[in-house]
Amino acid sequence: MSRFPAHQAQLAALEARGRTRALSPAQGLDFASNDYLGLAGSELLRDAAHQALARGVPLGAGGSRLLRGNHPEFEALETEAAAFFASGAALFMGGGFQGNLALFASLPRAGDLVLHDALIHASAHDGLRHSRAEHRPFRHNDAADARAVLQGWRRAGGTGRIWIAVESLYSMDGDFAPLDALADLARENDAVLVVDEAHATGLYGHQGRGLSHAIDDVALIALHTCGKALGVSGALITADKVVIDCLINRARPFIYATAPSPLNAALVRASLAALQERPALIARAGALRAHAAKEARDLCGLDPAPSQIIPLPVGDDHEALTLAAHLQAAGFDIRAIRPPTVPKGTARLRISITGSLDPAAITAAFRTIAATRS
Repeated sequence: MSRFPAHQAQLAALEARGRTRALSPAQGLDFASNDYLGLAGSELLRDAAHQALARGVPLGAGGSRLLRGNHPEFEALETEAAAFFASGAALFMGGGFQGNLALFASLPRAGDLVLHDALIHASAHDGLRHSRAEHRPFRHNDAADARAVLQGWRRAGGTGRIWIAVESLYSMDGDFAPLDALADLARENDAVLVVDEAHATGLYGHQGRGLSHAIDDVALIALHTCGKALGVSGALITADKVVIDCLINRARPFIYATAPSPLNAALVRASLAALQERPALIARAGALRAHAAKEARDLCGLDPAPSQIIPLPVGDDHEALTLAAHLQAAGFDIRAIRPPTVPKGTARLRISITGSLDPAAITAAFRTIAATRS
């Protein structure tokens, strides 16, 4: 008998709806991870790790960066990242969730408005819960609705600064934000544009600099996670130096957290260098995306956005789990995504085109999906 009966009842209710989560090992062909360039297990990063260890880079930081946990690898990475992403400065943190929490909890001020896409990541929502600013959603990828919400807030007496928060590429639908239109809105209102590049860094923009890299004449803050296409872990926030200094001084998720591994910083440096020195990495990922989109259309009747994330709508939670289990048994590691990660009634399979795949594997997966659904 559990000593936590209320929590046991919660788990039972989730199970009845097909929504329990469980940790399961990786197996089969990788259609589930965010390792979009195939760097996570690459010889490139293994060699970088050996070289970093040989020059004395430690595995652990030993404390927060404001105490004794700072290390030259962090500072070298931040300098190189600021140059690569053409920003005033950069800050390396433990992960994208921690980065979003820090951004939204500490930067918008009382009297400001954070105008955010309705489907922005859970980490941004958690940050907003700790913010002094007001926050309002606009319809997903709808710049016109963002403008209307902003104007309504102004008419109601809002006078503070506007922060427009979006993801450049949404991880559950695989669709892209209308960044040009949102940048126009930011320029017109002297707003800050905050772009989570988690699923775009390493794949899009010149040499994988992200989709916001081409935006100019806007106050821009970007979050580049390092555990997806870059193959390591952690996150880089790139922004004006004043913003980075404010985070160092005010962001509790940075101030009170043990620093990431300095070895991780060395590996992220290697990944950023690879984006510049090995253009074939990004080109191959683009070719795999194009092949997957064609097979999804031709074999399964889907019409995906031209990204590496292809959602397969199912609807019912139990049906999504059953279909995923069938595909996993066939050797394709494809996972079911259910509420609350996605809206109620929109359970789906999330098909991720990772760097470990080849065209034949992608074709085989979509043929199996087509046969299973027929």
